[in-house]
Amino acid sequence: MADTRPRVWVSQPLFGDIVGRLREHFDVIETAAVGKHSQDEIAAVLASCDGALVTLNDRIGAAEVANAPRLRAIANVGVGYNNLDVPALTQAGIVVTNTPDVLTETSADFGFALMMAAARRITEAERWLRDGQWRQWSFETMLGGDVHGTTLGILGMGRIGQGIARRASGFRMRVLYHNRSRLPADIERDCDAAYADFDTLLAQADHLVIVLPYSTAVHHIVDAAAIAKMKPTATLTNIARGGIVDEDALADALESGRLAAAGLDVYEGEPAINPRLLALRNVVLTPHIASGSLATRRAMVSLAVDNLIAALGFGPRAGDPPTPVNATELSPSPNGRGVGVRGNEAGAKPVATSAQGRKPGISK
Repeated sequence: MADTRPRVWVSQPLFGDIVGRLREHFDVIETAAVGKHSQDEIAAVLASCDGALVTLNDRIGAAEVANAPRLRAIANVGVGYNNLDVPALTQAGIVVTNTPDVLTETSADFGFALMMAAARRITEAERWLRDGQWRQWSFETMLGGDVHGTTLGILGMGRIGQGIARRASGFRMRVLYHNRSRLPADIERDCDAAYADFDTLLAQADHLVIVLPYSTAVHHIVDAAAIAKMKPTATLTNIARGGIVDEDALADALESGRLAAAGLDVYEGEPAINPRLLALRNVVLTPHIASGSLATRRAMVSLAVDNLIAALGFGPRAGDPPTPVNATELSPSPNGRGVGVRGNEAGAKPVATSAQGRKPGISK
């Protein structure tokens, strides 16, 4: 007997016990292997789906949903959603959700650790040791830069940026931040952080950490001109999105000694890495794992599942997904129960806007 329940697509193998909750309400199509799907593959599977659970591997915009009249909700596993064309999906009447908050502290831990690894040359020292270069102790072996008592510059002071600032207090760091708008005074006090314009942030930071959400407006905002304003002893750490930093300009600075070191968890063409960065000893490279603790990744998937169930009109929060991205942009439905459903298909359940719907903050 055919399954007549709403159909949802899970684009990557995730935690089976958590994703299994979707089967209580939906006919679930699961992808068996990790990897990127072509745009044609995505369009083909979405054509018969009411919802989708996706990751940053999946790029979805107008073309991918053009022939998906049933599609009403996309739950992104991640706080960043630049893999999704949200304006196009909103225009199509599709609710988009993300997974903020649950990854804040883990990502802040990692950002601070990556900054420290770059400053203290930890991975460079380990490679040197493993290569058999350590033949005797020397007073000047692998001298790096201090973290304690220095100036931390945070570009993007949202949830994760604030978490990094709080960690800096234990290292007696002076914290500056730059945002598209200044934070309220109580948050600045809680983080012991001061607002600075972009140029001042660059010039005064001993360690610059980037936690800015990606958009075309900030593409290569950290370019050769920006890096030239930084101290030659400074480090740059990026746990946001690769396109924010001009990687060739960064490689130029690291090769020439214009910048001391870098820590990168994200890359413009990931999983492909700029070969110039791979060749450098003074850059720590990790494979986009800032949120990658077991507990946090499980929490992210669980929140995405909750979002999809609610967005499609089921569960205790039916019609009110916990963390919508575009709920306020979707027009109310005629019956007042929520946002309008695409095409008003027979039997389609409306999706409510959330009174607590949060707009994306300046964070990863």
